[in-house]
Amino acid sequence: MKSKRDLIAQAGNILYEKLSSCGMCPRGCGVNRLEGQEGFCRTGSQPEISGYELHFGEEACLVGEKGSGAIFFTGCNLACVFCQTFEISQLHQGTVISNQALAEIMLKLKENGCHNLNLVTPSHQVAAILKALETAMDQGFDLPVVYNTGGYDSIETLRLLEGMVDIYVPDFKVWDEEVAARIIGARDYPEVARKAIKEMHRQVGDLVLDQNGLTRRGLLVRHLVLPGDLSDTEKVLEFIVNDISRNTYLDLMGHYHPYGLAQDYPPLDRTLYKSEFRRALEICERLGLRRLDRTHYRLLDLILGDAPED
Repeated sequence: MKSKRDLIAQAGNILYEKLSSCGMCPRGCGVNRLEGQEGFCRTGSQPEISGYELHFGEEACLVGEKGSGAIFFTGCNLACVFCQTFEISQLHQGTVISNQALAEIMLKLKENGCHNLNLVTPSHQVAAILKALETAMDQGFDLPVVYNTGGYDSIETLRLLEGMVDIYVPDFKVWDEEVAARIIGARDYPEVARKAIKEMHRQVGDLVLDQNGLTRRGLLVRHLVLPGDLSDTEKVLEFIVNDISRNTYLDLMGHYHPYGLAQDYPPLDRTLYKSEFRRALEICERLGLRRLDRTHYRLLDLILGDAPED
């Protein structure tokens, strides 16, 4: 049986070669990123990041006492009009670095005591990430790897990551194709996300927590409840129960706030109403989804607004 390091080296080589006609993600742009051509994500063959840190803003099971070692990758294969990191994902504010420099960042995060390596928006930069991870592992890197994604991931790429990713943290943003086309720039997003999340669960199973409430393996799904139920929350949650697992660890997020271009896309130009989030919680209760991450719930009364009829 191949070691995790050998699996990473093998997959990294395969994906790096694929950059010559890029099919890294479902966009399938077909550009030659090795020669500097840019597809939808506008990213070359080298890693591009906006920063890294010991991150304490994630779910408690990832953060623990020492933080999650987050690396924020520039660019994205989606174009969410409400993206809270709009400057990074779509305005492309970041720095191109070498694979060696990325490996050194991974090692530095470990030295600083983080519980895991949190790859934020990795889908379009997987080849470079694996090259860097191989180098880091040769120098003693051994933390659990978190694949923190918008959910728009190629099944072919995910299968190459089997045995390398320990914790998958995908979003499931919206259910309806027309909505997906209008507000996240990918009509096929719902279908892609369904298949991707099923594959992730096949690889790592339900999230497992240790005696300290930390996870080292499993699936954690995030769903941001959108104003006006543009997310079709009930259908998303029914899919999770019926096609993934009723034991899925779910972060039902109620902190929506207009970012990016959201002001031009009503009802995304307002915050979520308390009644809208209460309805989402009621759906979870009815469907038997009990494993809800409540890390940020204490802040919601300060964030959520009242609907006119409330």
